[in-house]
Amino acid sequence: MAKIHPHQAPSFYPQLSSQRENFTIWMKSLVFHTNGCTIYNSKGQIVFRVDNYEEKCSDEVHLMDGKGKVLCTIRKKGLRPFGGWNGYRSSCSNLKKEKPWFQVKRYCRALMGNNLACQVSVGRDKYRIIRLEGKLAGFRIINLDGNIIAEAKQKLSSSGVVLGDDVLTLEVESNEDHSLIMALVTVYGLSRRKM
Repeated sequence: MAKIHPHQAPSFYPQLSSQRENFTIWMKSLVFHTNGCTIYNSKGQIVFRVDNYEEKCSDEVHLMDGKGKVLCTIRKKGLRPFGGWNGYRSSCSNLKKEKPWFQVKRYCRALMGNNLACQVSVGRDKYRIIRLEGKLAGFRIINLDGNIIAEAKQKLSSSGVVLGDDVLTLEVESNEDHSLIMALVTVYGLSRRKM
């Protein structure tokens, strides 16, 4: 079986960093280039991934670290246009009894009339995912104070050429939980039918 890790990934990737960090998101799985996404750190190491294999917009996906350990299970709830997602910190089979780590409610753009894509609840903390319009479309994750905690845009090469619709650069502010941010990136990708 072929290796899917180009470099030896660290055995543990810190979930928090005291510095702002940049990631590259490729909205493809490394497993036969199927549905999912692969997230690289600034050193080019795979730090997170989601593999949906042949099923696009699956009702259940797993966020994994670079070595394939499940960090979070994300389950779809409700009907497609107005539904949402629950995220669980484990991969156990009895998730119905477990309390969600986070909950995401999707907003229908035609009814809301703005760029709000999703409302996120993580315990008592609340966040919003806002669509960015324009040449380099992407999204922001903001807290209720309006502070940007993460922002994703289409990635540009060093000469300014857009690398494609499926390659994003993600900037995460310091002291933010990377696994939560990557889970929210996954939910946004699912809501936009990108994986």
